[in-house]
Amino acid sequence: MQDILLHSCCAPCSSAIIEWMLANDYRPTIFYCNPNIYPEQEYLIRKNEITRYAHKLGLTIIDDDYDHQDWLCHVKGLEHEPERGGRCLECFKLRLLRTARKCKELNLTTFTTTLASSRWKSLDQINQAGTWAASQVEGTTFWERNWRKGGLQERRNQLLRENNFYNQLYCGCEFSINKKDNYDNR
Repeated sequence: MQDILLHSCCAPCSSAIIEWMLANDYRPTIFYCNPNIYPEQEYLIRKNEITRYAHKLGLTIIDDDYDHQDWLCHVKGLEHEPERGGRCLECFKLRLLRTARKCKELNLTTFTTTLASSRWKSLDQINQAGTWAASQVEGTTFWERNWRKGGLQERRNQLLRENNFYNQLYCGCEFSINKKDNYDNR
């Protein structure tokens, strides 16, 4: 089995990906790195759900430090950007750079992200951020993968119900809370 670091945004987006990985000889270590999530209570709810699922499967989960203030500094000036705009790209870059560094620290070579499962996110931005992050951390490779295909979206919905996961209604940051109605219109 090949070890891989999986950046996880939440349990609903991660569940089918993790199941697919285990069925295809990948053993993910789950890295929960989401300083963008606001408020902290929301962060904790999402963290507890993915932790519950990881423990159910006997997988290791690592929680990155929650530093929302650092994230706010990182996206300063981009607060009014639309979803899939410049703020999202910078957010992905920050989170995937931390993932690449954790990958190296764990002596792993490959990382990927569950962000690529969300139809609300730009795959181009995610792949750009992941490739950039890998270029910043020698010895790491970003595995570009469209996790929306191959029946994974349908399986995600099944696992969400089977595991009674909390299913958030916005991406996570305070700037997307007010725009969550935009998600309903896509």
